[in-house]
Amino acid sequence: MKSVLANCSASITELKRNPSALIDQSEGEPIAILNHNQPTAYLIPAATYEELMERLEDYQLGLIVKERQDEKIKAVEVDIDEI
Repeated sequence: MKSVLANCSASITELKRNPSALIDQSEGEPIAILNHNQPTAYLIPAATYEELMERLEDYQLGLIVKERQDEKIKAVEVDIDEI
């Protein structure tokens, strides 16, 4: 049996009936969409998705920073006025 990674769930039938109401009731939390009591999709409001994408981007940028910190010893110092 698959784990449901959401506090709210709804059937596909409920989703078809009134998707806006489900989103409003979720208060920004993900909704597990179930088919035969198995999660088949997760529905999240646009604002929640945008926040997740921002966090993911921040995480990826953090990884780039950590990688580049190791390159610091190879860096060549230059004076901006000499460029």
